Amino acid sequence: MSELYSKAETLELRRKHIGPSCKVFFAKDPIKIVRAQGQYMYDENGEKYLDCINNVAHVGHSHPDVIKAAVKQMELLNTNSRFLHDNLVQYAKRLTTTLPEKLSVCYFVNSGSEANDLALRLARQYRGHQDVITLDHAYHGHVSSLIDISPYKFNQLGKEGKKEFVHVAHSPDIYRGKYREDHPDPANAYADDVKKIIEEAEKSGRKIAAFIAESMQSCGGQIIPPAGYFQKVAEYVHKAGGVFIADEVQVGFGRVGKHFWGFQLQGKDFVPDIVTMGKPIGNGHPMSCVVTTREIAEAFGASGLEYFNTFGGNPVSCAIGLAVLDVIEKDDLQGNAIRVGNYLTELLNKQKEKHPLIGDVRGIGLFVGVDLVKDQLTRTPATAEAQHIIYKLKEQRILLSADGPHRNILKFKPPMCFTMEDAKLVVDQIDELLTALEEATGARTGNGRSTTAQHKRKMTNEGNSQSDCIGESINHINGTACRQKNGLYTDNRTVPCKRIRT
Repeated sequence: MSELYSKAETLELRRKHIGPSCKVFFAKDPIKIVRAQGQYMYDENGEKYLDCINNVAHVGHSHPDVIKAAVKQMELLNTNSRFLHDNLVQYAKRLTTTLPEKLSVCYFVNSGSEANDLALRLARQYRGHQDVITLDHAYHGHVSSLIDISPYKFNQLGKEGKKEFVHVAHSPDIYRGKYREDHPDPANAYADDVKKIIEEAEKSGRKIAAFIAESMQSCGGQIIPPAGYFQKVAEYVHKAGGVFIADEVQVGFGRVGKHFWGFQLQGKDFVPDIVTMGKPIGNGHPMSCVVTTREIAEAFGASGLEYFNTFGGNPVSCAIGLAVLDVIEKDDLQGNAIRVGNYLTELLNKQKEKHPLIGDVRGIGLFVGVDLVKDQLTRTPATAEAQHIIYKLKEQRILLSADGPHRNILKFKPPMCFTMEDAKLVVDQIDELLTALEEATGARTGNGRSTTAQHKRKMTNEGNSQSDCIGESINHINGTACRQKNGLYTDNRTVPCKRIRT
């Protein structure tokens, strides 16, 4: 495929014209992607990469049905939502049928960040309160109002990062959190943490406008809240006059398989007051939505301030949104998420039994995390090892990311057309890489036998052992691990040995 610029020229132009804080994946050797189809992406040389991380291309990259719907509508009309158009109301009607009955009013915007920003405006207008409770390690978007409520971001700014109106609750993480899997009732314990935050805020004369949480934390480390947690939190928040915002930007539209929305994992008796969505809604097209109750929407309108969004809900976006819903149903992608997700989790749990570097495997549907540890008892995060794994997978043409507070969680959130064959391919590669790492670092095998004393080093042609080579790689990455995010390197990382055959 002929490209306008070589990869080197593209990099140079990016350095010249794109803001330096806009990082790329795999900065040591970034990938130039020129096309994509289904769960695969292709570089300028035609090399095929298996995409395990792109939850934006929800029904698959370049899905023909979505493209056809976009082109057809673009040929007819695209304008703003101040004109009547059937696509807007048809999509709103169709979308709200996937939600509990009281969530019936839509506001269409263009990104997850816009959706969460608008959700905050709705919540604050509802009762005139201002304060927000958020979860530790949460990320809700890149605009200023959302950086303020995203510890994942504002913690990087030091003590001055957290604003006075923001209150941070413990992440409901039963593997690494304050209350773990051996606690008799972690859901209520974590909810009581929120209750205490509310009580302390009210003592200081502050009023809670909203509690906001991703239905399952993604950047926070693929965290699945214990069932019953949201119900109890909502009870406390409502009593304080606030609303519950469920952020479905990362996990909505059937990714969990058994339900269309992640918050539904909490049970039928839980209904948030506001739901935000983005990323998968348009399969890569920039659109998003806020859905709320009639009561909250009317309170927002009562301010007298008109709400208008030039591109939100335009005919092309809504045509694309309808096509995405059609494909999810037609291709049984929720069913696929259950089948492939269960298989992936089963394969990973078998690796957990085998590899001491795997501390936890957690996930539902096609939303899965693998928590890598240096020690299973202390659960010390294996940050450098996780970074090593994602770089080595990239060499095998498999794209995976690492995230979480310690950047040690391998994150799976692939397009929903991901297959069992894809799952096996990735897990087999992870198995080989973990085996090599454990041999190199002297980690114990699954049967408790130390590999250090009995490990026979495999010599390379240059005379360096494979274990030495991996060890040098890990030691080098350890020095830079604190500066890594999702495989983004800020320095020129070099590993002083050739590629390891695993």
